[in-house]
Amino acid sequence: MTENAPLKLHDLRPAPGANKAKVRKGRGEGSKGKTAGRGTKGTKARNNVMPGFEGGQIPLQRRLPKLKGFSNALFKTTYQVVNLDRIGEFFPEGGAVTVDELVARGAVRKNQLVKVLGTGEISVAVNVQAHAFSASAKEKIAAAGGSVSEL
Repeated sequence: MTENAPLKLHDLRPAPGANKAKVRKGRGEGSKGKTAGRGTKGTKARNNVMPGFEGGQIPLQRRLPKLKGFSNALFKTTYQVVNLDRIGEFFPEGGAVTVDELVARGAVRKNQLVKVLGTGEISVAVNVQAHAFSASAKEKIAAAGGSVSEL
């Protein structure tokens, strides 16, 4: 193909060495022929071993005890926690503290419930909106002149 000729679909070819021929195992006596890299005789030469087969010893799924009983742990409400000292660091000027603001400043992950806990002190008035509050957090926010509202 010359330099100025237009590019045509029937002229396209892969680069030399780009397409490597796949190895056809077990097709004749040449390379990878006969036993096809499986060695001679035995289970692994004849067929595949079942997943979980451990050579005859009692497999792991039979050695471990059965889980008994019932648990409601799947339905437990889990919160991401933010302490008052962290809110004081992120909002030194006070003002409105929403879940979106906490996500934007990296205090919590998005799309999860947020609970404010009362560890640390806060000296500025903040209006905090969150899904849950501890009793001590409510007291300290109110003492600093702020307000809480549960979502």
